[in-house]
Amino acid sequence: MSSLCVEAKKTDVSSSKEGPDSDFQKHIVDAEVLITTPFHPGYLTRDLIEKAKNLKICITAGVGSDHIDLNAAVDHQIQVLEVSGSNVVSVAEHVIMSILLLVRNFVPAHEMIERGDWQVSDIARNAFDLEGKVVGTIGAGRIGYRVLQRLVPFDPKELLYYDYAPLPAAAAEKVKARRVEDLKDFVSQCDVVTVNCPLHEGTKGLVNDELLSHFKNGAWLVNTARGAICDKDAVARALKSGKLAGYSGDVWNVQPAPKDHVWRTMKNPLGGGNGMVPHYSGTTLDAQARYALGTKSILENYLTNKPQEPQNIIVGLGKYETKAF
Repeated sequence: MSSLCVEAKKTDVSSSKEGPDSDFQKHIVDAEVLITTPFHPGYLTRDLIEKAKNLKICITAGVGSDHIDLNAAVDHQIQVLEVSGSNVVSVAEHVIMSILLLVRNFVPAHEMIERGDWQVSDIARNAFDLEGKVVGTIGAGRIGYRVLQRLVPFDPKELLYYDYAPLPAAAAEKVKARRVEDLKDFVSQCDVVTVNCPLHEGTKGLVNDELLSHFKNGAWLVNTARGAICDKDAVARALKSGKLAGYSGDVWNVQPAPKDHVWRTMKNPLGGGNGMVPHYSGTTLDAQARYALGTKSILENYLTNKPQEPQNIIVGLGKYETKAF
């Protein structure tokens, strides 16, 4: 994925983003507009923002702007916008797929076929039905609620959610979801936990050793939100010990993930439980079309001094415009 820097009289597009000699760091000094994706982002630190004297607006071509130091953007009167809602269906579908591949022990089964083997009992001993399970989402916003909607036909025992704000009564009733206000109490009731909240100072490292100790033994955890919400080493330890039966997702604490990242190869005691993939849940071809159009609209509004869609604004001029961060 490339980053695009718009300077006063020219446009630079580059996938060179890491290090002081990268195109990104060279051109950010003069750029007025920065467009980057959340999948392989250009990380805009406070240090770089302070060097970017002409920067007026940062546009995330997708959803999730945690690759930008938002507090620094507020301090320097830099607007931050993203294409809100452009990937919500794509990510929600990926969450359901990830839950199923963990619960049904799919990955080890497929690996067995690739090896030319056929030992059904080795797979079936750790395969379960989703029906009758308690499934909960940390975050019940645009994505989290769609996950709950898609879980209803599986006839779970109960659907739970943990969120700072309760769902409207009609929305909660539609999916028969119950809010649990204490996070430790919430995870202790769930067979499956899925993370669908934004990354910010309050959620970084949220799923750590302490919280994992309150999970049910053998629970499954899915994270398609942001990798840094889950403590990398704590998750690996929990999976290795069997506290977690599986961990799946597409987000990593650093992207691209280093080749030796523990999440690439971690396993549960039975040799499975790993459903990790690159960060692509929100970048299906359908989602790409939506956020390309959305990015174009945001840029055109900026260049023609038209008002932006309120739901797309993360940081306005000198202040946050969203409750999500």
